[in-house]
Amino acid sequence: MGANEDQEMELEALRSIYEGDESFRELSPVSFQYRIGENGDPKAFLIEISWTETYPQTPPIISMNAFFNNTISSAVKQSILAKLQEAVEVNLGTAMTYTLFEYAKDNKEQFMENHQPVNSTIPISSIISVETPNTAPSSKKKDKKEQLSKAQKRKLADKTDHKGELPRGWNWVDVVKHLSKTGSKDDE
Repeated sequence: MGANEDQEMELEALRSIYEGDESFRELSPVSFQYRIGENGDPKAFLIEISWTETYPQTPPIISMNAFFNNTISSAVKQSILAKLQEAVEVNLGTAMTYTLFEYAKDNKEQFMENHQPVNSTIPISSIISVETPNTAPSSKKKDKKEQLSKAQKRKLADKTDHKGELPRGWNWVDVVKHLSKTGSKDDE
């Protein structure tokens, strides 16, 4: 069998194995992402595997450059990639995408043992929303309303009257602050 036939068979297998798995994402017929760990897990990371034209006879391209991984230090990323490369060398010549994803899942704790989150100005919630798969399963999620915690509901209720409307003048202080800041810049 040629490399393309091997790739087609592996592609079919990956699609059937990971069907309905929200962690798996097919970027193209030769490029795949898998999130190791649950959403919100500080030790979760994303692996991207891209096949070359001659894969599986030649190694795939493994990347951790996804935006999702921006809180992971480059040293930890390099360590994970080095361990995955070792697995690639052992499996060279065979279909290995599934094997690599499962290897990463099985060794997640070991891979991330030296992980210290890198401070980022971007809130985690925006990172997660960027990385949700935009494939068929997401159409189910559009029907679901945003869930608020009890604390969020209480805070919202405290700000509004019994009809859910904000009281008159609730943002006047902010407007005055804003105008005083913009007005002082014009005077200079």
